[in-house]
Amino acid sequence: MIKKLLVFIAILAMQFSVGQSDSAFGDGEWFKFKMSYSGFLKAGNATLTVKETKLDKKEVYHVVGKGWTSGMIKWFFKVQDRYESYFDTNTLVPYKFIRKIDEGGHTKDLEIDFDQTNNKVYVNDKKHNEKKVFDTSQNIQDMVSTYYYLRNTLKIDGLKIGDEVKVDMFFDEETYGFKLKYLGEEIINTEFGNIEALVFRPYVMAGRVFKEEESLTLWVSKDKNKLPLRIKADLAVGSLRADLEAFKGLKHPFRIVVENKKN
Repeated sequence: MIKKLLVFIAILAMQFSVGQSDSAFGDGEWFKFKMSYSGFLKAGNATLTVKETKLDKKEVYHVVGKGWTSGMIKWFFKVQDRYESYFDTNTLVPYKFIRKIDEGGHTKDLEIDFDQTNNKVYVNDKKHNEKKVFDTSQNIQDMVSTYYYLRNTLKIDGLKIGDEVKVDMFFDEETYGFKLKYLGEEIINTEFGNIEALVFRPYVMAGRVFKEEESLTLWVSKDKNKLPLRIKADLAVGSLRADLEAFKGLKHPFRIVVENKKN
C-alpha cells in the first residue's frame, strides 16, 4: 500500500501553468512530503528535486524523486525508491528515465532511453540483464516528465469542473493512457496556513490496493507555482495521505490566505 503512494508522490508533482512563457518551475526547486496512514500513523517521506544540466549535449531538466518509509512501518515494510527523469528544457519530452526501487524486498533497476525522433523506447533491465525495444506514440512521456509537461501546457483558466485531460505515458514496458479529472477549487489547511487549492482526481486501477478507479485525490496551490499540497489515497484497508511539509527554490511568490502561527 505504502509503495503505491510513493509511486504517486514521484509522479504526482501536479503543478499547472498557463504556458511555457510563464513556467511554473525552474532550476533548484525542491519539495519534501510527509506521509501518514489512516490519518495518524507516520508512514514515510518523499522528496522531489529539479536541476538544470546537460545530457548528450542537450539542455535538460533532471528531476529526482525519492521515497522511503519511516517510523514503525519501516520495521515490517521497508521502502527505498528512486526515480529520475531527464527531459528537454524547451519541449519537455523525456530522453532518459531511471527507476531503482526496493519495496519490501521487491526490487527493480531500470534505465529507459527515449528516441523521440523515431518513436522508440529502449529498456535496459539491469537486474535481469535484459534489453528490449518498444514502439511508442509521438512525444511519449515518462511517469515523472508527464506532470511537468502538463504543468506548462494545460491552461487552468479554460478548465471546467468535470473536464478530463489525457496523456500517453510509458512506464516499465507499457504505454498507459493517463487520465486526470478536474474537480474544482477548495481552501485547505496546511503546514503553512490556509491555501487556495485546485482539486484533481487522477484515475487509478481498482483492485487489491485501491478501492476503486477514483480512489486518489490531489490538491495543488492556486498560484503560479502550483505546489502539490496534498495527496490522499483511499485504500482497500485504511487510507494514505501525503502532505507538503517543506519547499525551496520556488520561481514565483507563494500565496497564503491565512498564515499559521508558530510558537
